[in-house]
Order: sequence, then structure tokens, then C-alpha cells
Amino acid sequence: MKIEKLTENKIRVIVNSEDLKNNNLDYQTIMEKPIESQKLFLEMLLKAEKEVGFYTEGYKLLVEAFSSSDGLFVFTITKYAEKTATPPNKLKVTPKKKIKSVNPKSTTSIYKFSSFEEFCEFCTAMHNMANFQSKQLAKTIALYLFNDTYYLILSNINTESVFIHTFYSTISEFASLASHSETFKMKLLEHGKAIMKRNAIETGIKYFLS
Repeated sequence: MKIEKLTENKIRVIVNSEDLKNNNLDYQTIMEKPIESQKLFLEMLLKAEKEVGFYTEGYKLLVEAFSSSDGLFVFTITKYAEKTATPPNKLKVTPKKKIKSVNPKSTTSIYKFSSFEEFCEFCTAMHNMANFQSKQLAKTIALYLFNDTYYLILSNINTESVFIHTFYSTISEFASLASHSETFKMKLLEHGKAIMKRNAIETGIKYFLS
């Protein structure tokens, strides 16, 4: 198990097959029965607290996950505002965690950014990725504004793209998975404001690099 601290409020945890085996877990169990995965989550949080000082006492947690083609499981854990001012001197975890998992086989993915600046930071990160080509990732990548939130919509994703796992790992540092739903996609297209209709990442790189 490897812990990476992305920001003060976000970490990435890379879990290998041996870690899963030791906890009697597999991909399906984690995705469909998160309560049975509590032992693994506790282990991740305790290790993160010890190694990188990532304390979760009094915070709400958002856990996003996807599996890679080489058998690794990647979790991105984000903590939100404290409910109490009590110092984080003891780790307590309840089973109620909000888990949104990336489906690497889905041909539609929608991510939400808290601000346009975060989208620009994401574009900078993608620009720094060697040989990245958005057209090999998805046929259409659009940016829409809906209810004061920016949504990146990937349509007709090439699930065999060599960039797909790196893309999901990178975007998790700047945005959160909103949905894989075609229905939600149509809602955004119909009621949202189009900011960049087709090549959002390339356009962002061209005009808005930080």
C-alpha cells in the first residue's frame, strides 16, 4: 500500500492485489459492498495519519476509486469541513462513507470542478503529461456550466486508450466524479451553458494555461 499526499485535504492511496487478498476483498466487493471494506479503509486512514499527517477526525470523507489494468486499486480520499473544533487526536471512522467509483468501462464520464481556476490547473497538469492526446481518449470532451458548477463531459470514451488510467488518476486531484449517466449528461447539454463544446482540454491548454 502506497500513500501520496496531494493536498492538505486530499490523498491518493494505491493498493495492490496482496493488500486486497489480506482483507478478503476484490473489485466487486469494494464497489458493491463498501461496508465490508471498512477494515481496508481503516487501514488506509491509519497509515495516512501516521505517514503523511492526514487526520480525518471530525471531517466528512469522499472516497473515489478505480482499478488499473495492472491490477492496482487507486483510491482518492478528500476530506471536507470539520463538524467540530475538537483537535484530531483520535481517529474515529463511521461506516457511512460517500463512495463514487470510476467505471473504467463506461463510455461516458462527467466530472465537476469547484471553479474555473481548478479546471485550468487540471489543463496544466494534462499539458505536462507526456504525449497526451485528448482525441485518443474520447471523441468529445466538453465543458459546461450548470448551477454555478463547471462540468467536464467525456463522451464516447475509448476504454482501451493508453491514457485512460493516467487521466482518471490526474483528474481526481482537481475534480470529483459526478456521474456516468447519459441522463445527467443530457440534462447538462439541455440546461447548462456551453463553455467549450468539443475539445475542452486542448482549448484550455491553448488559452488558459496557468
